[in-house]
Amino acid sequence: MLFNSYQFLVFFPIVCLLYFILPQKVRWIWLLASSYYFYMCWNPVYLILIVISTIITYLCAIFVEKAEMNSTKRLIIAVSIVLNIGILGYFKYTNFFVDSINSIFSFLKINPIGKLDIVLPVGISFYTFQAIGYTIDVYRNEINAEKNIFRYALFVSFFPQLVAGPIERSKNLMIQIRNEAHNKVWDYRRITQGLIMMLWGLFMKMVISDRIAIIVDHIFDNYEEYHMTGLFVGAVAFAIQIYTDFNGYSTIAIGAAKVLGFELMENFNTPFFARSIADLWRRWHISMSSWFRDYIYIPLGGNRKGKLKKYRNLMVTFMVSGLWHGANWTFVFWGAINGFYQVIGDLLKPIKNKINGVMHTKTESFGYKLMQALITFGLFAFSFIFFRAETITDGFHYIGRMIKYRDWWALFDGSILTYGLEGLDMQILVISLIILLIVSIVRYKRSLNIAQYLDRQCLAFRWMVLIILIMFILNFGFYGPQFNSAQFIYFQF
Repeated sequence: MLFNSYQFLVFFPIVCLLYFILPQKVRWIWLLASSYYFYMCWNPVYLILIVISTIITYLCAIFVEKAEMNSTKRLIIAVSIVLNIGILGYFKYTNFFVDSINSIFSFLKINPIGKLDIVLPVGISFYTFQAIGYTIDVYRNEINAEKNIFRYALFVSFFPQLVAGPIERSKNLMIQIRNEAHNKVWDYRRITQGLIMMLWGLFMKMVISDRIAIIVDHIFDNYEEYHMTGLFVGAVAFAIQIYTDFNGYSTIAIGAAKVLGFELMENFNTPFFARSIADLWRRWHISMSSWFRDYIYIPLGGNRKGKLKKYRNLMVTFMVSGLWHGANWTFVFWGAINGFYQVIGDLLKPIKNKINGVMHTKTESFGYKLMQALITFGLFAFSFIFFRAETITDGFHYIGRMIKYRDWWALFDGSILTYGLEGLDMQILVISLIILLIVSIVRYKRSLNIAQYLDRQCLAFRWMVLIILIMFILNFGFYGPQFNSAQFIYFQF
């Protein structure tokens, strides 16, 4: 059940209505049942995997809390991680490793191994990491183990963020579920803000992401027919597509949870205004970035054991992050590129500071900040070429054509209208991107999301903005049975 589907348009109001009117003692049970139904709409069989992961991590947390010896606690945590990663690995990476082995066998002229018929369960990477994070938090004494398995099951399966995050922390969502009885069920202001965030998320997804996806697919699927300008547009368009797609989903999820009285963590904070790759990763997919920082980078030693090991830890963390995104070497390579960016950025920082000092560079000027943001965005979009490419070789061919065949004049001769979008659709996209830029500037300058900003405005202005968003979604959004690409990109991860 997609957030931008007619089914969810019926499902969500029913869930909210009954949640608001049911007795306090059964409200959380209703949310658990709704969450399980939400997931079963994709494939009822795979609900078993969530239940198994829930039982494993629930029991391991209980045993960790009761264990007295640290060695026993570490063993229990190891069991929890191995079992959960084992399930994730089987469904997500079995055929990836088979393909990798077959590549070696092909070189050695050995008969290949047959691939298995495995369907990747939607959202398995997200809820697996969320459950593992909970057991580690209990091990670190950052939270007490939850004794009620059904409340814990709701933490693992809470439907707004179940299939594509944010990857919630037990110190946030689990605590809120425990204190759910104290929530103010009906709060007009909270519910209104939640609905506005859902509306803004739908705008990003249905009007921007699904429209710009046509350009991205057109160029990347036929990249050998394009030169520098078209390939440059394709790379920039894909960076915008994946941002508006994933941020759109996260915003809908945060808004839906807010309507029900739960505060999910922020997942994006104007990443394209970042002035360095390190800063960008503090703003991009925050729940995942902070998860890898807290549970992989820091346990590896972080930056505590010298520069060399710090850089090793950065590279390992980003390559694992890449593999988490998908079962393909292109994702690992994408992760390695972003890790390399951070290593180079750290190495060059003293040199850059010295040059700025000698040149008396006005580092706080708008021009300097804009230059940094554009360079950061360019590097990030460049890395996403490999994220989108079918193979690493395709990624290099894409870049090679972009360097070799120059046609910068194509930006001005109308060629851009041959990239998949024409006339009205291109105008709608441009206007929508301007709206996105304005909202992003407000978020960056005032630290207010769109719902918080509108809450401070007069009623007439507020309704004008909301009506514009609704009209754009209804008139220019991509939806209906004829539209084939409505699935959120991160569902596959």
